[in-house]
Amino acid sequence: MRKQKHFFPLSAIVFFGLMAFFSCEGTYDQVQQLNLSDNRPIAEGENVNLKYTDSGRLVTNLITPVLLDYSNYEFSYQEFPKGIDIHFFDQEKESTVRSEYAIRYGANSLVDLRQNVVLTTSDGNVLEAQQLYWDQKGQWLFTDQPYRITFSDGSYNDGSRFDANEDFTIFLSRNNEGIQRIVEPE
Repeated sequence: MRKQKHFFPLSAIVFFGLMAFFSCEGTYDQVQQLNLSDNRPIAEGENVNLKYTDSGRLVTNLITPVLLDYSNYEFSYQEFPKGIDIHFFDQEKESTVRSEYAIRYGANSLVDLRQNVVLTTSDGNVLEAQQLYWDQKGQWLFTDQPYRITFSDGSYNDGSRFDANEDFTIFLSRNNEGIQRIVEPE
């Protein structure tokens, strides 16, 4: 008889415990979101030096003092609030991009570079702007802000906006002026 007296309270505890356990709704992702306070990145990095290689060859080197990763947001992005320095290597050639602030949107692979943006191509062209957008998927650069591009031959172009492909073989400038060197055929 004593066992039956203890059986009911123990059964009730187990039953209500199981009910409470299985009554929780939500997915693991939703539960994980609860652990993050609002407006906080899922990851933070200091003095980041990220190297991307292909077949053992260094292709890209990204250096930044601070990286904030908001990939936990529905519209994910990575923010570089203290600037970014990227080196691109292609068959013994190097191009660089520097800015004092940058943000990369994950869904569309658009990079927004701001504040003293300097892009130096492997053949010596230097682009300076206060803001530059880089469409990584489309391999396209553009800005609607004033810029200056100085070409390796010393010619330059000042303008208010431009569109270009990554290697500058297509360069469409708006409202520009500058000095161009033209070599006449002999």
